[in-house]
Amino acid sequence: MLLHVVADQPDRISTLRMLLGAQCSVSSSLLRKEHNVPKNCDAAIVSVDLRNADNITALKELSAKFKGARRKIFIIDQKARLFAAQAYALGATHVLFNPVTARSLLALLIDPGSIELTDDAGGRETGQGARGAASAGAASLALMFAAVLHGQPIDVADAKSAACKISHCVAEDGLSEWLEVVRRHHEGTYQHCLLVTGTAVAFGLSLGLAEADIERLYSAAMFHDIGKAKIPLAVLDKPSRLEPGERALIETHPAAGHTILKGTRGISAEILHAVRHHHEYLDGSGYPDALCAESISDLVRILTIADIFAALIEFRQYRPAMPRAQAYEILGSMHGKLEAPLVKAFREVALNR
Repeated sequence: MLLHVVADQPDRISTLRMLLGAQCSVSSSLLRKEHNVPKNCDAAIVSVDLRNADNITALKELSAKFKGARRKIFIIDQKARLFAAQAYALGATHVLFNPVTARSLLALLIDPGSIELTDDAGGRETGQGARGAASAGAASLALMFAAVLHGQPIDVADAKSAACKISHCVAEDGLSEWLEVVRRHHEGTYQHCLLVTGTAVAFGLSLGLAEADIERLYSAAMFHDIGKAKIPLAVLDKPSRLEPGERALIETHPAAGHTILKGTRGISAEILHAVRHHHEYLDGSGYPDALCAESISDLVRILTIADIFAALIEFRQYRPAMPRAQAYEILGSMHGKLEAPLVKAFREVALNR
């Protein structure tokens, strides 16, 4: 995602860069200075004092350079409808009010429909249905990845809360609704993690797992690919098939995720095991530790099926999303690698939920 930040003070730019983390490509410039706005900019973020008439004049002159940006997010200090109206008059597509959190900003960038103005002109998340749950999940994932890149603590409670919303959504609306919303509004690593979490919940519910086991399952799903935060974006989001060396780099993510989360408060040994071993197979042909059946927990066996299914049905730039029936056929063909009774039990989820 390519962003350009314009602010009237250097500290505003620094704050926004910190909030955005490294998941976005960010350029910036000070208002009333030379503006080298990149072409094909996905979003323009403007943080200025709209009480200053000179600022407004400068923004009017700058507006033509942002014409192609799909989103123009204005962040203003005064929570008043007058200033919100001024921002919209200057071309804003969305308005946020300081203090802005990383969650609200990333949620808006990931899913533009996730934030709206309230009657008193205050920003709020809609939080309704599958789209609201997906937006909360994607924002939480973005915050986790940013925390890893900056060497900061991961907000485990926030991630579990977002996963819980996904769980409730899937329980109420079904897996099909969840898959449709996620594939329509999200992409890349976040899409995959959201698909895995929803699929794992649907599978756990179909198996009749206890509430505590469902919680462990959706937590493991939410954290399972956190190690990908250590993979360069050029490899992680490559729009074509990976070369052998790139594939080997991707395969480091389970061990990296285990290292990242080890010792983190709120991450149980079961979740750590799932993060490290969700690519292991019963016949010992998986990675990173070539575990065999007796060493692979039930939680991991369930998560691995959900992970493979989600990877097959997600949209990728080099191939369309695979039909669910075809994806299930592939699972069924993985003899000796996956637990056959679990694959059989997953059929109803894969095809009809």
